[in-house]
Amino acid sequence: MESKQAYLDVASRAALQAGEVITAAFSEQKAVEFKGKVDLVTETDKQCEKLILTALRQAFPSHHFIGEEGSAAQGFTAELTDEPTWLVDPVDGTTNFVHRWPFVCVSIGLAIKKELTVGVVYNPVMNEMYTAVRGTGAFLNSKPISVSQTAQLGASLVATEIGTTRDSETVAAIFDRISAVTAQVRSIRCNGSCALNLCSVASGRLDGFYEIGFGGPWDVAAAALIVQEAGGHILDPNGSPFHVMARRVLAANPRIASSLAGILAKCKVSQAEPGPLT
Repeated sequence: MESKQAYLDVASRAALQAGEVITAAFSEQKAVEFKGKVDLVTETDKQCEKLILTALRQAFPSHHFIGEEGSAAQGFTAELTDEPTWLVDPVDGTTNFVHRWPFVCVSIGLAIKKELTVGVVYNPVMNEMYTAVRGTGAFLNSKPISVSQTAQLGASLVATEIGTTRDSETVAAIFDRISAVTAQVRSIRCNGSCALNLCSVASGRLDGFYEIGFGGPWDVAAAALIVQEAGGHILDPNGSPFHVMARRVLAANPRIASSLAGILAKCKVSQAEPGPLT
């Protein structure tokens, strides 16, 4: 039977290899395709997913795999089962990548019996690798990290994202949440990468982060574990338990998590946005 350390080692090597591809292409002109009105994909996304998939399947041929680009190509996201399953975003922050904004990462998470077990998030542009194995803590470039100690919501820095859905009801709901949160916190940020926002909570750079309607479980699987192992709370934005397949997440340090959830629970959600899963 493989060890958790073996899972981490293989995932870390695959992330580094994909990072080399991203770094080589980062400053170059990209051939861009559209998955939606503003949702982008590049050849680098596809190349990195193929590279990662190959590395994981060679090491763990019996494991399942849910990747962003494969899911987009087949038109649906596979169901998460009890089998060991890798959830991979080869380039989280593709829009950032296209615009040469340096918040870009590879995200590789492993769920076993639907429990997040291993997480690797690597930003090759800034040379930062976040890692976690359940029960052993969270690390940034092999050094332990922990969430912030900010106790007052009014002193907190929180992030969210605008997403890629542009119907008027969804845009109104997004900005209703931003307005409600901004009124209660020090400031708010949109960095363009769900995984790196979560890792920023884990490392104490952000006090909280929420998003409703991100691309899929590959955006959060690795980083949600990293937040938990760094001492943070992972919830549904309405305060109920987090579900990795729900496309809804709230991460925060334990001191402000419930207050932030209380604000978001009162906010609008559009008909196009995903509801909580049980």
